[in-house]
Order: sequence, then C-alpha cells, then structure tokens
Amino acid sequence: MEEKVIDTILKSFPSISLSEMEGVRLMNRIDTKYTTTSEQLVSFLRLLQKDYYIQEINGKRVSPYRTVYLDTPGLSMYLTHQNGRKTREKIRMRSYIDSCRTFLEIKDKNNKGRTRKVRMPLSSMNSYLVTEAEVFLYEHASFQLQDLTLQVENQFNRITLVNREKTERLTIDTDLCFRHLSSGKEQSLPGLVIIELKQDGNIPSRAKVYLSLLHIRPVSISKYCLGMLLTNPEAKRNRFKKKLTQINKLANYSYGYII
Repeated sequence: MEEKVIDTILKSFPSISLSEMEGVRLMNRIDTKYTTTSEQLVSFLRLLQKDYYIQEINGKRVSPYRTVYLDTPGLSMYLTHQNGRKTREKIRMRSYIDSCRTFLEIKDKNNKGRTRKVRMPLSSMNSYLVTEAEVFLYEHASFQLQDLTLQVENQFNRITLVNREKTERLTIDTDLCFRHLSSGKEQSLPGLVIIELKQDGNIPSRAKVYLSLLHIRPVSISKYCLGMLLTNPEAKRNRFKKKLTQINKLANYSYGYII
C-alpha cells in the first residue's frame, strides 16, 4: 500500500535532471543519517513537496543502486567504526544503474564530522583490478588495492531530492538487501528507510525541521557496517548493539523480527 502512495506523491514533485544535479554534488560535506519506516516516509514526503525537487533519470524518479564494499581481510575499515574512531574511511564500488555509470569511490570522514568523497570511473564492477585503480587508491586512500578484498554487496532503491536553493541534497534509500561475498549469506530489510541529509555545513534545513516534527532522530551507522553486522556473525558488534535494537524495532513495525 505504501509503495503506491509514495509513487503518487513522488509524481507531484517538480523534477530536476541529472545534468542539473551536477552543481549540487557536495563532494565535501556534512552528512546526517536517519532511519525510519515506510509508513513514516509517506508523511515526510508529503511535507517536502513544496520545498524540494526530485531527480529524474530517463523518466524514473526512483533509481536502483548496487554497491560493493572493499576492506582488508581483518576488516580494518569496519573496525574503525566499531571502535568509535571519528576519523575513518570507506572504499567501495557503486553502480548507478539508471545512468549506466560505475565508480570506484573513497569516502573519508574527519574528526570534525565532514565527509570528503572522491571517485574514478570504472567500465564495470569487475574491472577494478587495474593500474588506474591502484594509482587512484595510492593517491587518495590509506589502503592499497592489493591489501583489499571484496566484503559486502548491497542493493537498494534511492529517491534523490534537492532543495529549491540547491544547497543541500536528501537521499532516501528503501528496499535494502545485503549479501556477504564470501559466505553468500543474505539479509533484506523491507520496510526500513535510511535518509541522508547532505549539506555544505550545519545550516538551517526544512528537511531537518520536518524530521524533527515526525520524531525521526539522527542515527550514525553506515550501510557497510549494517551489511557486515547482518551477514557476518563473526564481526565484532558490541558498539552497535543499541543501534541494531533501534533498527530492529523499525523493521519489526510491519515485518517481524529480522536482526
């Protein structure tokens, strides 16, 4: 039921093209994440209609994404999150399926909460073992390509919004599915919604106001960590237990106990 309602609401947003969105890339920014349910998403989208554009690609307003995360065999990048370090890094490959683009991406977060993202294009997910990728990581990352292995894959559908002033982006991820690339263990989270507000700084935002009105609170967890927690029972998790409980309550809203 919610899917049909959401689809109807999305059609009411004014659209913005992918080329127009290039000016709102915010590759150096402050990210704030929120988790909620598809039921609450309906209310949130209704509040946003007058203040935001929706990205449209080839006539579609919801875009499928596929991401593969790399890490060391000892999960060094995952453990920086688990151990509570403010400075951390993620390395991933992401396919933007509707626009037929794939990138090798590095996301660094500093101790002031700012996220910097750099990326290089790839011809496909299978083409990352190339000299150009080795050089790219050598220049921008703390890890070398030969020290990394494929860890977790996730797929989701994304709604991308931008405010009328074009100073912030809002991504809304639904239908999340995870797969561990060594064990093959899979886990989906139907009904869970991850919202991410991307801004140049900590500036006023109508989205923040609406999220507060709906009692949707910020939560700090990455999709990589979530995928690792759901598909790798050996991964250290004590720091994430409270967040997992919160996420399970949201997933339990309509679909029963998942985590």
